[in-house]
Amino acid sequence: MIPPHDRAFAGPANAPHVLDVDRAATTPLRPEVREAMLPWLGAAGANASAVHGGGRAARRALEDARERVAAAVGAAPSEVVFTSGATEADQLALVGVGATRPGGHLVVGSAEHPAVVRAAEQLEARGHPVTWLAPGADGRLAPEAVRDALRVDTVLVAAMHVNNETGARNDVAGIASTAQRVGTVFLCDAVQSLGLERLRRDELGADLLVLSAHKAGGPQGIGALVVRAGVELAPQAWGGSQERGRRAGTSPVALAVGFGVAAELAAADADLRGARVAAVRDRFEAAVLALPGVEPSLAPGTPRGPKHAHVVVPALRGDGETLLMNLDAEGVWASLGSACAAGSLEPSPVLLAMGWPPQRARSAIRFSFGDDHTEADADEAARRFARALGRTLS
Repeated sequence: MIPPHDRAFAGPANAPHVLDVDRAATTPLRPEVREAMLPWLGAAGANASAVHGGGRAARRALEDARERVAAAVGAAPSEVVFTSGATEADQLALVGVGATRPGGHLVVGSAEHPAVVRAAEQLEARGHPVTWLAPGADGRLAPEAVRDALRVDTVLVAAMHVNNETGARNDVAGIASTAQRVGTVFLCDAVQSLGLERLRRDELGADLLVLSAHKAGGPQGIGALVVRAGVELAPQAWGGSQERGRRAGTSPVALAVGFGVAAELAAADADLRGARVAAVRDRFEAAVLALPGVEPSLAPGTPRGPKHAHVVVPALRGDGETLLMNLDAEGVWASLGSACAAGSLEPSPVLLAMGWPPQRARSAIRFSFGDDHTEADADEAARRFARALGRTLS
């Protein structure tokens, strides 16, 4: 049996070694995380709300995990709300704030993650006016645009740290300062940054910070919303007093333990790790951009996270899916865009918001790297990309 954290996955005998360069979608479970979780998946797995010995032990493990996640981003443990993932955390943030201020105005970037966009659309349908802000051609949301969109009744501004498709990095500190100057809550989805960049909640200026375990070597099925003390937030799941009354439901102790260890590992030397990942990414990018007809999606010098390599091949004429299939046949795992939009025939809303025509948007491919990738991986992925591209265009 091949361990889940290995990058080579079982397949046909003649299948190529898999190069998983789709790390913006998910990351392998770190061995240390799996080892920490195992006891809580067995006999030790009691309900953390129970008063017996097993329950008290589970509660201690849960709160230890909360402390580790909080420390990873410079927050207080009492501010960490565990959720089923970043999608729920985003929705709890938006709908939870909206419920405390019926009819309040929101400012949301149109290139945000679908979890944010869909939640904002639901609030809009319930009578909350929403100002949708398009990013610039560089994929970034300008603080000046946020400033101009603010109203006296604005209750929340949402802007992600690093875009999940293009990797463009927003000036979230500038956006936060603009929003908070008039007393507006600032929501920052930092899912793509944990583990590869220094993340301090106060430096980002986030009143609400969204994290995901499985994007940083942790287990799937758990995320967190870090709620600054004093921010009003109405719960969206009822039935119990878990998470200090902010999110009901039996606490997933094993997942929380895994998240705590993953967050602690992710925060250690994050900038150095990110620099290594960026160097591997840059090597791959230089090789594929040297191929005829391959163009960068973002202009050189655009601030961005370290793991994304987003390119476009106009000659595909909207047939990025065929290229993706040929990459898969070569043993390269990549993506057309957000994993949450997989299976959709529509062009990427992020690229459309940046002003791309639909055909060009359908001709883009996202690669994303992790801290276990090497320069040799970058070179091999580029060679396989060249072969896949040649077959697609032939």
